[in-house]
Amino acid sequence: MLVGSIEAGGTKFVCAIGDEDYRIKDSIHFPTTTPAETLQKAIDYFKQFKIEALGVASFGPIELRKNSPKYGYITSTPKPGWQDTDFIGTLKKHFDIPMFWTTDVNGSAYGEYVMSTLANEKINSLVYYTIGTGVGAGAISDGKFVGTTGHPEMGHTFLKRHPDDLDFKGVCPFHGDCLEGLVAGPTFDARLGRPGKDVPLTDHVWDIMAYYVAQAAIQATLILRPDKIVFGGGVVSEAFLTKVRAQFKTLLNDYVTVPALDTYITMPVIKANGSATLGDFALAIRELQD
Repeated sequence: MLVGSIEAGGTKFVCAIGDEDYRIKDSIHFPTTTPAETLQKAIDYFKQFKIEALGVASFGPIELRKNSPKYGYITSTPKPGWQDTDFIGTLKKHFDIPMFWTTDVNGSAYGEYVMSTLANEKINSLVYYTIGTGVGAGAISDGKFVGTTGHPEMGHTFLKRHPDDLDFKGVCPFHGDCLEGLVAGPTFDARLGRPGKDVPLTDHVWDIMAYYVAQAAIQATLILRPDKIVFGGGVVSEAFLTKVRAQFKTLLNDYVTVPALDTYITMPVIKANGSATLGDFALAIRELQD
């Protein structure tokens, strides 16, 4: 059996073919340009294979409600030219197969959830944050995605400001100093005039960022009580998460019991940003079986 995956990012698309054991058999990536050009490249790629189902994890916002006339659309995205794009409808014109449609972070969350269960971790719930150009999160509880009227926007929650960061206005065009506005990759340029990759971990800005990311982990902990919180994306490293865990411990102040922090707040199990692709394979198979 072969299934397909589309990880649709604002910068690039990653398309892949996998089998029933979630192993990648072939893959391709290309820049995200116009909807017509980019979706046609995806269609041309999958026409080379006989896939039985397709999992699609896309940047958003997207419409997830199946009773909506815009189900399968990318909706009010800030990505120029992609507003109101009928993503699934376009694919359905070429492939009469089951398709699972979700957000990019939901796809990654599901990939991490599946891989953790395959590794015999006893988890029923998981939250996955990605911190890169933007911030997003997906949540799974008892094997199901959290969110019915829409997908969570956990990257836009509000935080207590760090006392050494009160003058920074944030970079989110909608909310200023929400989580995304305070910790996404572009905040390094906004604060320091240089990208994060050029900022040593000894710089105090990393302590400020860890303070905010730890608050996000506390929000997820106290609202959802997950078994595990995973942080991925270009801003995140194991050394940074060490700072986050320390801040989390101080801020939570033993209010509730959580697992050992080095297994509770973690990097992705799936390497090379492959969480969404594996998650898409698993979701495609689930959709086919349903």
